[in-house]
Amino acid sequence: MIVRRGGVEDVAALAELRELGPDELAAFAGWVAAHAATHLPFVAVVGGAVVGSAWLHVAERVPGNGSPHRLYGDVQSVMVREEYRGRGVGGALMAAILAEARTRGLVHVTVHSGRRAVDFYLRNGFRQHRQMLLWEPA
Repeated sequence: MIVRRGGVEDVAALAELRELGPDELAAFAGWVAAHAATHLPFVAVVGGAVVGSAWLHVAERVPGNGSPHRLYGDVQSVMVREEYRGRGVGGALMAAILAEARTRGLVHVTVHSGRRAVDFYLRNGFRQHRQMLLWEPA
C-alpha cells in the first residue's frame, strides 16, 4: 500500500469514493481545483487502484497568543472501500494526515466523527475534548 497526497489524476477515484455520479464529476473536479490550497486529499493505493481517501482541511485562526499565523486542521471524508477495511488503510491515511499537520505546524486537528468511527479516531491519537461545542440550525 502506498499513501500519498492526491492530485488531479485522482479526481475520478475521489469522486467515486464520495459516491458522486458521472454527471457530478466535472463540478467536483472544479471544486477540488478551487480548494487545492485548503482541502488536501490523501489517497491509499493498492495495486495501482485508489482504495481509500481522507482530506485535511487547513484553515487559519484569528492571530493571537503571540502568533500572527495560527493554522489548524480538520479531518474530513475518510473513506475506505469496504473490501479493504480492517487492513490498516484508514490508519495509514490518518498517519499521513497527521504527519502533514506536524509539518505545517498546525495548532490542532479536529474531526467530526460518526458514532461508529469514534474508536478509530481514539486509536489514532485523537481525544474527546470537553470544550468542543456544536451549533446546528433548527
